[in-house]
Amino acid sequence: MDLGLAGARVFVAASRSGLGAAAAHQFSREGAHVAINGRDPETLQATADAIQNDTGKPVHAITANLLDGDAVRAAIVEAAAKLGGLDILVTNAGGPPAGKFEDFSTAQWQEAFDGLLMSVVHMVTAALPYLRKSEIPSVLAVTSLTVKQPADNLLLSNTMRAGVAGLIKTLANTYGPEGIRFNAILPGWTETDRVIELLEAGAQSTGRSMAELRLDRTRDIPLNRIADPEEFARAAVFLSSPAASFITGVMLAVDGGQIRATM
Repeated sequence: MDLGLAGARVFVAASRSGLGAAAAHQFSREGAHVAINGRDPETLQATADAIQNDTGKPVHAITANLLDGDAVRAAIVEAAAKLGGLDILVTNAGGPPAGKFEDFSTAQWQEAFDGLLMSVVHMVTAALPYLRKSEIPSVLAVTSLTVKQPADNLLLSNTMRAGVAGLIKTLANTYGPEGIRFNAILPGWTETDRVIELLEAGAQSTGRSMAELRLDRTRDIPLNRIADPEEFARAAVFLSSPAASFITGVMLAVDGGQIRATM
């Protein structure tokens, strides 16, 4: 299937590694011109070079801290300048620390709010003028399966990502008449540095081994395994692409069937 992404101009937030990098790489494989984002210029450029060397398509490295609203908006403007416009925006952010309600300070709540929810607000605000000029405008928010099924010990993530889901659904309704699609993708357990970090935190708090905790996670997944990042990336790229032109306002779970609800 031709996804219609040849020459598409794409910005992927928080894409130095993990799910963001996997999505950026897949967009590039499909012929898109991609701008990636992260906080560390050296490692970000290394990711850009690796993708570009593999696909032969231009990849631009744009440094910005998603906690800084001004920097986020400036990153979108810079990406549009380098790409010659913007067709697809993928919002993404690293997860906040795990812990229980009484573990978190007001400052940690604020940082989670800024990093997970307000970063999306800033990106969409800056991207809208460019998306309105695009023939294939699309926004995809990378959230989590916790939007539908909150996870124990991930209070900050559960709360803020649910807010992102509400925002995306509302924006889909608001901007649908203009032809701008807004969707969210809900990855489940996927083999990334973040998942390893969560397993390590769980092992430290419970005294159990990471192998035991991993087995617990896969036991809840009908496909009986953790996903590969490329499996997430293929779904994300399709949902963002013109091939999904009549899909908007959805929360697509890529979780191996872990969410058991029918809706």
